[in-house]
Amino acid sequence: MNALRTVLTDGDLRLEPLADHHVEPLRAACARDTEIWDIYPISMLGEHFDKAMEEFHATTNWVRLAVLWQGEVIGMSSYINPDARNHVVEIGGTYIEPSARGAAGINTRMKRLMIDHAFGQGFTRIEFRVDARNLRSQAAVRKLGAVHEGTLRRNRITWTGYVRDTCVFGLLNSDWSGSSA
Repeated sequence: MNALRTVLTDGDLRLEPLADHHVEPLRAACARDTEIWDIYPISMLGEHFDKAMEEFHATTNWVRLAVLWQGEVIGMSSYINPDARNHVVEIGGTYIEPSARGAAGINTRMKRLMIDHAFGQGFTRIEFRVDARNLRSQAAVRKLGAVHEGTLRRNRITWTGYVRDTCVFGLLNSDWSGSSA
């Protein structure tokens, strides 16, 4: 897991292990979109933000990364449940503030950095789990070459009490090698 905890860069885009100095800028970035949190498993708005941060610190099976663009924190993403024995890791927990969505290919560049790094560390399968209502995220992972492998029905209760369906996507190292050339 420590091998995933590193700095990744692509020009003006930088991913850094989430640290205390990222917290307040991340709080501000999360507050810039009050609508999106309804389709996230947790909320990072207002009083929910501190609780989320406490949970983040208590969870040891995630590698959380702050996303910086042009030196400013614009969101976060994570490696989730890295399984070195089976060479599988999930990428998720991603939030990008509205002004940066679609700008300069940020999401694609960020995911490419994370995917390249995970495969470079010996992982052979990357998973993405997306709320069935989140069509934008589904399109984004498909654009990366991930394959929709199925939908888990009513498998997660979000912070709003909504019982969601989760679309599972998989990306194999062999798929990525052919699509990223």
